Amino acid sequence: MLYFENDYTEGACPEVLEHLIKTNNEKLAAYGFDKYSISAREKIKAACDCPDADIYFLTGGTQTNRVVIGSMLRPYEGVIAAVSGHINQHEAGAIENSGHKVLALPHKDGKINADTLRDYIKAFYADGTYPHMVFPGMVYISHPTEYGTLYTKDELKQLHEVCSFYNIPLYMDGARLGYGLMAEGTDVTMADVAKYCDVFYIGGTKVGALCGEAVVFTKKNTPAHFLTLTKMYGSMVAKSRINGVQFDRLFTDDLYFEISKKAILTAKKLREILKSKNYPFFIDSPTNQLFPILENSTIERITKDVKISIWEPYDENHTVVRFATSWATTDEDVDALAELL
Repeated sequence: MLYFENDYTEGACPEVLEHLIKTNNEKLAAYGFDKYSISAREKIKAACDCPDADIYFLTGGTQTNRVVIGSMLRPYEGVIAAVSGHINQHEAGAIENSGHKVLALPHKDGKINADTLRDYIKAFYADGTYPHMVFPGMVYISHPTEYGTLYTKDELKQLHEVCSFYNIPLYMDGARLGYGLMAEGTDVTMADVAKYCDVFYIGGTKVGALCGEAVVFTKKNTPAHFLTLTKMYGSMVAKSRINGVQFDRLFTDDLYFEISKKAILTAKKLREILKSKNYPFFIDSPTNQLFPILENSTIERITKDVKISIWEPYDENHTVVRFATSWATTDEDVDALAELL
């Protein structure tokens, strides 16, 4: 069976796993105060070109979104996101469960446009009844988006300017950030993300780690008692060394970027194969997620041998599917898939 269903089918990349094994018998402090967590924070600060960043390691993406959003919003505020945004579609109401509404906006290819955002907030405050409504308290984006698309540096800058004008934070979900940063044609670096976002997280779960995400507050804006809040929200583990050790290795010798690039190259190879076989694409994604349109009969045939994600119906006879590569996808995997296609 071939696996192109997602980018978190495998465990950890070998280098991270080796680092975990090597450090396994060391006696280390708990709750993020171990030497590897401290080392990882310094390496991430350097990668972000943000020496004043405040960094925390959490367990997974949904927990991270819940604790960051829940800790930064006031009780009467909600979080703006694209209709297609992960927190709006695929997190089981985790944000609403924290007491905050997701304020969904229209999107273009998964992205929020700065003008759309500005118009929404402007209209909110122009409504004389706004004291009775949920206030827009922050903006959530993901990079890459749910459609594998990317913001440009100018788009991030424009969103940052709108958020700054209304004094609300811009938060980036970086579950697949490595794949976004290594995509061909992007002009966004990790330093740019730190510059234009008030808080973001670096995904480990989908980019080479067993689990774990690194939350980065970039503007000396960490919510008071954030460490305590991570425990209150159920996202703290006593053996936080697990995350610290992994990120310490991921950010040594550019490993995070190298394994991300590997996924981009295998996705590029698969993209060219799909094009050569005349499969149309639902959307043009430059990252590790590809969204071809397949005949339903083709899906029925190939899924006997390959795991893929069924994305959405296209018409009566066709469906949009997702092929995802990862740091672990090999050229041999892609060649085998090509034979099935």
